Amino acid sequence: MLPGIYAIGDVIGPPWLAHVASAEGLHCVETIKGLHSTPVDYGNIPGCTYCQPQVASIGLTEEQAKEKGYKLKIGKFPFMASGKAFAIGERDGFVKLIFDEEYGELLGAHIVGSEATEMIAELAIARTLEATYETIIKTVHAHPTLSESVMEAAAMAYGEAIHI
Repeated sequence: MLPGIYAIGDVIGPPWLAHVASAEGLHCVETIKGLHSTPVDYGNIPGCTYCQPQVASIGLTEEQAKEKGYKLKIGKFPFMASGKAFAIGERDGFVKLIFDEEYGELLGAHIVGSEATEMIAELAIARTLEATYETIIKTVHAHPTLSESVMEAAAMAYGEAIHI
């Protein structure tokens, strides 16, 4: 770091993603202007693969969480059990959520299937706000939607699922 020198995007290193460069650009300009600015949280960057089926993730993988010493609760909800997935003919896929057993904090999320790259935003907000499994379960999700699979996965982790 050099005083008065600012950079964003690929030049400062990974992750090399357009949405990261955008966030870095906002932080950079706010800092230059002397505005209150929150640094980019590189531990909470959505990763998206735009293929079919779509793949999206955020936060820690199950393996990374275990390596950090967390005891885990894992919830995995298959799209096959989703009314919306059935209705649109996109039943392949799942939502997998990784929670800290002690506090219920959402540590990571993985989605494979239709609209995964859209659905990951809910989990980015949840992680930013330090949501717990209970926060996710108690948030009313519209039915039928693919995003209610997030709520269902949280419920699965804690043995509270009622739709499977």
